[in-house]
Amino acid sequence: MAFKIPQSVLVVVHTARLDVLLLERAAQPGFWQSVTGSCEPDDIDLRATAERELLEETGLTQGTLSDWRLTNRYEIWPQWRARYAPDVTHNTEHVFGFLVDSATVATLDPAEHSAQLWLPWQEAMAKVFSPTNRDAIRQLQRRVIKS
Repeated sequence: MAFKIPQSVLVVVHTARLDVLLLERAAQPGFWQSVTGSCEPDDIDLRATAERELLEETGLTQGTLSDWRLTNRYEIWPQWRARYAPDVTHNTEHVFGFLVDSATVATLDPAEHSAQLWLPWQEAMAKVFSPTNRDAIRQLQRRVIKS
């Protein structure tokens, strides 16, 4: 078994009206999140990882991907630590935004996600389980208005 690389992306999919796409994890009902995923050896850079994860998790290709140049380092939850090498305890997450024209229906991989919904950013922020995901959504209004 190959261990996961402790570098990942978080991609906040959103509209200009600040509606945010959330995905419910299939293996953890009630755990809502933005698009996330670990870097893979074939990924040439973080942008490629974000594009791959967007395609795998949502099927979305039409939109504008922006690197927020925001990095989070956090302790990997114990239930997911076995996926990493034995000495790895922390992950570094790189945050991206993906602006779409409208609240589009995503094509989900049922092995990864069981449901999707679009919510205004304030509601999305309250629904996600990850503190770094919550913080990224909190920044959305400032980042979208600035661009």
